[in-house]
Amino acid sequence: MDLNSASNIVLQVLTQATSQDTAVLKPAEEQLKQWETQPGFYSVLLNIVTNHNLDVNVRWLAVLYFKNGIDRYWRRVAPHALSEDEKSTLRAGLIANFNEPINQIATQISVLIAKVARLDCPRQWPELIPTLVESVKIQDDLRQHRALLTFYHVTKTLASKRLAADRKLFYDLASGIYSFTCSLWNHHTDTFLQQIYTRDETAMTNSLERTLLSLKELLLLWNLRQLKIIFFFHLPGRSIEANHVCRDRLEKTIILFTKVLLDFLDQHPFSFTSLIQRSLEFAVSCVFTEAGEGVVFERFIVQCMNLIKMIVKNYAYKPSKNVEDSSPETLEAHKIKASFFTYPTLTEICRRLVTQYFLLTEEELIMWEEDPEGFTVEETGGDSWKYSIRPCTEVLFIDIFHEYNQTLTPVLLEMVHKLQGTFEVLYKIMWFVELYNAVGLAAYELFDSVDFDHWFKNQLLAELQVTHNRYKPIRRRVIWLIGQWISVKFKSDLRPMLYEAICNLLQDHDLVVCICLFFLNCALPVDDFEFRTEQFLPYLESMFTLLFQLLQEVRECDTKMHVLHVLSCVIERVNMQIRPYVGCLVQYLPLLWKQSEEHNMLRCAILTTLIHLVQGLGADSKNLYPFLLPVIQLSTDVSQPPHVYLLEDGLELWLVTLENSPCLTPELLRIFQNMSALIELSSENLRTCFKIINGYIFLSPTEFLQVYAAELCNSFCEVLKDITTEGQVQVLKVVENVLKVNPLLGPEMFRPLLPSVFHGIINGERYPVVMSTYLGVIGRVLLQNKSFFSLFLNQMASEFGQEPEQLLGHMIEMWVDRMDNITQPERRKLSALALLSLLPSDNSIIQDKFCGIVNISVEGLHDVMTEDTETRTFKDCMLMSVTEEPKVTEEEEPPTEQDKRKKMLALKDPVHSVSLQQFVYEKLKAQQELLGEQGFQALMETVDTEIVTQLQDFLQGF
Repeated sequence: MDLNSASNIVLQVLTQATSQDTAVLKPAEEQLKQWETQPGFYSVLLNIVTNHNLDVNVRWLAVLYFKNGIDRYWRRVAPHALSEDEKSTLRAGLIANFNEPINQIATQISVLIAKVARLDCPRQWPELIPTLVESVKIQDDLRQHRALLTFYHVTKTLASKRLAADRKLFYDLASGIYSFTCSLWNHHTDTFLQQIYTRDETAMTNSLERTLLSLKELLLLWNLRQLKIIFFFHLPGRSIEANHVCRDRLEKTIILFTKVLLDFLDQHPFSFTSLIQRSLEFAVSCVFTEAGEGVVFERFIVQCMNLIKMIVKNYAYKPSKNVEDSSPETLEAHKIKASFFTYPTLTEICRRLVTQYFLLTEEELIMWEEDPEGFTVEETGGDSWKYSIRPCTEVLFIDIFHEYNQTLTPVLLEMVHKLQGTFEVLYKIMWFVELYNAVGLAAYELFDSVDFDHWFKNQLLAELQVTHNRYKPIRRRVIWLIGQWISVKFKSDLRPMLYEAICNLLQDHDLVVCICLFFLNCALPVDDFEFRTEQFLPYLESMFTLLFQLLQEVRECDTKMHVLHVLSCVIERVNMQIRPYVGCLVQYLPLLWKQSEEHNMLRCAILTTLIHLVQGLGADSKNLYPFLLPVIQLSTDVSQPPHVYLLEDGLELWLVTLENSPCLTPELLRIFQNMSALIELSSENLRTCFKIINGYIFLSPTEFLQVYAAELCNSFCEVLKDITTEGQVQVLKVVENVLKVNPLLGPEMFRPLLPSVFHGIINGERYPVVMSTYLGVIGRVLLQNKSFFSLFLNQMASEFGQEPEQLLGHMIEMWVDRMDNITQPERRKLSALALLSLLPSDNSIIQDKFCGIVNISVEGLHDVMTEDTETRTFKDCMLMSVTEEPKVTEEEEPPTEQDKRKKMLALKDPVHSVSLQQFVYEKLKAQQELLGEQGFQALMETVDTEIVTQLQDFLQGF
């Protein structure tokens, strides 16, 4: 494309492409797309970009097309790649003049150059870095800034490359430009500090901008080269007012500088050793002495505290228990730390953290009154300690106290003792609040130094009962303090006193105090190991009612979620004893569900509450179905967007609903339409899906299988094509349960699955757990549906090209050989019953395998028979009686409706209803009668004499 003739054409089309009229815009975009692969197109774009007389929007669009073209056509191997000659021309043009007047376009050009540098620097573009270095030295403000901006983006891009060869090239680059960049940063910093006193705002802004860019450059270079920076810092707060034009940018520069130090310390702790002393002196001076008062700003305080914390906690600076095993670098760093953190320094840090930084500010007290839920959320949000002053101070206190607990424990206890007595002035109350905060944060360290039980009974309990409005902060902090200590040191017999105090607090008109019970470490101790239901029951009605009232009162989703969590814990702990008190909650949850349509995390909390509610209500949960079943339907429908958040909890709710359902309703049956899509997902929730399917099978097998057997069988056939070994076992266990509940129709319903099972047996499936499951499925069919098994065997014989008897003999042979794969006693007994069911028989193949059948039978007898030592008789331990009731201890959950259904099913199962001893005797007796004494003895002679002796021992008395 000739540049002279093409420039006007391209310019015209670019102008059209900036139009708001789609009739003009669309054809222009199509034309530009066609030109993307034309030689010379990007040279034209560069001419347009660098022509400052053209419309800004046109130039902006030109630079964007140029930038996109680099991604697509700059690489030599790319289709329609740019020629080397054109690329050479473009590279030269890009760095010919750093004089772009428009900031946004200048940034895009810098990014564009960086993209080329990523591919070509330094091999094809060796002149780039030297040109940038020279341009940065130019005294012209605009050119210097643009060159520095480009320098930053190029370095940032090159630093992101990860291949070893590229890292080596960048290391070489860093070695060459590091000193220059460092001097550049020093120069612009010094210039800015000098200009503070001139009050030339324009010059100050320009210098500070260059300081920030060069510091970013340093940040990219130091992680590949030891940072050797003279640690100095100026506190310009006294010179630059808060509303000064440079103030915001200056604070950003300061924060970036401290970030350099934090990252350096994090990634190269031993290289940082020489800076430990000066860093600690500086940070502690700024934050914990008068030097920083009125000067430092919040984000900088947080960074300084994080710097102290990282030095204190850094494992690289901690010697081993055996000092001789520690490296010299570790010992040197530890020595520096020890010399700095003296008793006076630690005492001052501790006192200031507690009395200065822990104190509630005026803004926080106002927020307490005006937005109590926002106040609580603000205080406890996630990783806020990394960015917010209060959480940051608490984390620093915890780490310092842990590291120097022997020094600081007496200091903290002395502070508490000095404030003992009445609270006569507000500031004294606030100090008490924050001292309690400190004692709570250091709970684990103070375990042996504080008799918390005595403190609770003789002081804290009384403080919770003071209702004066001025004592709200005390009540809130005391209940938080108890929450901190309850898992550390709190006698179980004190809990009733605490429950009573909590009931009183829940009637407190201060919402922050109420929310604190649950939002801060859940001081209501129902979710811990020491909980005793009998201690809690006298307070259950009052507690549950007050919790429900609080749930209605609060407005924020986070707060509702925490209250719901506590309600769920209460319901889970007391189980069925919650039934008299849940009516109000049951009526409220549908309204809350509707209100939370846009808040999926709150809906997850509601689902969790419903799970525990259904478990507590048992069969009575059927009354919830008008609300419950639509919730399950929505949560488990993969075509609905909310399923991304609700699916896991929705499936769990579906499962417990089935387990506690007294009967199958049409609506509950209809929800199963969601299952096929869920099985297709093959996600981590597949196990729960199989449990749900089993729930339907146990609940109403006939009705369920009539509607869904064919669909379920198809889904299983598909999922078995691409599923783990464990997944195969889970699928076949479902099929086995179908055969249990309906041995006559079940095999036919899942007939398409059975050939693969039979093939697995005959071919000797190599995974023992899968082989065991295969034998369980075929064993059920053989034992409980002989007519189907006979037809199925004929079908398989046709596929294998063998006679049915020969294939049966091969199956028995494999069964006997793989009996050791079967570890569950139930399946081992089933194998014995199934193979014995082939007797009596005059079939030569079966008689040929008679020895193996007897061997398995005797193994089964060893598994299930227990001997009465007094009568010397044997009893099948797997037999179950109708009158036999399982023993439930206080710690165990009462049986669900599904547990009862499984018990009734087991009573009909041959494994639990047929005596193996009796069955062996009857089958061998029938075989003897069929063949006669002589023929039977001939068969018995094929069995090992030791096995025969064991068999006779088991059959004594028959």
